[in-house]
Amino acid sequence: MTPSRSTAFRRMCAQYRWLAVFMVASVGGLLLFVHLIFPLILALRGETGPLARWLPEVIWVSPTAFYLFAVWSIGAAMGQLAKGRLIQPILSDALRRVGLALGFGGLLSVFGVTNLMRLIEGGRGGWAYFDVAGMTLGMIGGALFLLGRVVDHAGRVQAELDAMI
Repeated sequence: MTPSRSTAFRRMCAQYRWLAVFMVASVGGLLLFVHLIFPLILALRGETGPLARWLPEVIWVSPTAFYLFAVWSIGAAMGQLAKGRLIQPILSDALRRVGLALGFGGLLSVFGVTNLMRLIEGGRGGWAYFDVAGMTLGMIGGALFLLGRVVDHAGRVQAELDAMI
């Protein structure tokens, strides 16, 4: 990669990092406000209607925490690349973290949310919510986790081959 392309790549990585920070901060802040701070303010004022729906709403948005962590992990990896760090260890670590976050978020979306809501609401509903988006994110997360392991193994093999030369 020529120096100008390398500089442009690092600049784009730094911009993407700030985009990820902005997304996590804005979406996370809005969710925190809507599902925690606002119901707490209403409860302190004596209005109990929103507080009764607080726990089910928090359960419904809980997979979002995993998805936001995945975005944060990508942003952190881009920040490391912007600083000029080696791509292989950053890539393998980021793939594993993003894969786990998407996988757990997808599992929680399909199985956890549904069954927690069954417990809270007295057994209504099915055992699994066939959320195609959640299933897809879970499968992509599992594949990314496995790819991260492959990239990590490839790095170890490359280091071993380099040591032989």
